[in-house]
Amino acid sequence: MSKKTSKQALQKKRKTSPVWVWLVAGAAVLAILFLALPPATPSGNISAEVTVETAAQMRDEGAFILDVREQSEWDQFHIPGSTLIPLGSLSQNLGSLPKDQTIVVVCRTGNRSAEGRDILLRAGYLDVTSMDGGVTDWKTKGFPIETGR
Repeated sequence: MSKKTSKQALQKKRKTSPVWVWLVAGAAVLAILFLALPPATPSGNISAEVTVETAAQMRDEGAFILDVREQSEWDQFHIPGSTLIPLGSLSQNLGSLPKDQTIVVVCRTGNRSAEGRDILLRAGYLDVTSMDGGVTDWKTKGFPIETGR
């Protein structure tokens, strides 16, 4: 058998899939696993969502208030003592959040805060809730606000 024939035989034997096939297959498996996971729910005695009044009480009792709006929204007005981490960068900033404190996630109207809550729950935070109605309701109901940075 010549060297050329033997080399061709080896190449036929070692047919491998291109890297992109493995990447697509891996992404598909991850997507299936993610969709199969149950929705994130708080553990303990905390509700997935709380009213503005309950959030105010929780804040007064020492809860960490996490605002997931954008900087420009925050500058208009925000809850005193709250911390701003925009939703788009929340996953990259998990290390700056307390694990030993209840976290109330807030946004403008309550939609993004539910997303933020779920990100934290999936990351292993146990006592997390979101505030229904957002800082818009907070302000309307006469709770204290601050403006600017």
